[in-house]
Amino acid sequence: MNDTAVRIDEDVARLIATHPFGWIVPHGDPALASPMPLLLLDGDTLLGHLPRAHPLVGAFTADPSGVFLFQGPHGYISPEWLSDKDWAPTWNFAIATITAEVVIDDALTDEALRRLVAHMEQGRARPWTVEAMGPRYTALRERVIGFRATITGCKLRRKLGQDESDTVFGEILAGLGDTPLAQWMAEAR
Repeated sequence: MNDTAVRIDEDVARLIATHPFGWIVPHGDPALASPMPLLLLDGDTLLGHLPRAHPLVGAFTADPSGVFLFQGPHGYISPEWLSDKDWAPTWNFAIATITAEVVIDDALTDEALRRLVAHMEQGRARPWTVEAMGPRYTALRERVIGFRATITGCKLRRKLGQDESDTVFGEILAGLGDTPLAQWMAEAR
């Protein structure tokens, strides 16, 4: 682990693994914010890639500090599902805000692409690999550049229930059905 890196906990790691499409926001120019898929490595580093022509590359070259925003499972909770009729609607969610120092590095490009594909294809009956593209991979690879972001801070914010009775909580889970949000709520309870 890098001496300045912050190791994130299991809940944030799970959120990133299951919802890897995060917003990248450079401190130097937040208006350049853009979503991209990201992977967590060793609990203290994000690995990703950017289009070479994207202004984020220049922004992080000038000022490597940034924020990465991940939105996990979320959803509207309707009072219609509940026997407690004075209950108000709400929104349950899990989000992570990560601060990090970014290093743009072409030597990371292949690793970022291959690891992302392997992560996303994991569990499929016939996982796809970049080798399936043949020579087209090289042409497309030249349009992107890899980066590493050393995590310097992390904040997880969750609202996966609040003051519900066991009955109301069960009704919320039933209303949500078989969804990731219901699973996260049940595990948090």
